[in-house]
Amino acid sequence: MKPGHADEFEAAFAQARTIVSAMPGFRRLSLSRCVERPDAYLLLVEWDTLEHHTEGFRGSDEYQQWRHLLHHFYDPFPTVEHYEPVDRA
Repeated sequence: MKPGHADEFEAAFAQARTIVSAMPGFRRLSLSRCVERPDAYLLLVEWDTLEHHTEGFRGSDEYQQWRHLLHHFYDPFPTVEHYEPVDRA
């Protein structure tokens, strides 16, 4: 995240959230800001399947809107990894 743009990023994310949340296979998301590093964020998005993210969302016109809203804030570009739940409380 580029330093000093947290408010702008969060406003853009509010718009981007409506895009991703309307996609097939979307379950939920959470966006958290780091307490120790206020320009760092953690985004967790849950999908029904990996393909809903990699093929459905990433291959869609809506993803291009998401990119337009958010990608210019990234420095460096975030790592995208996929996880499956092991335990929850």
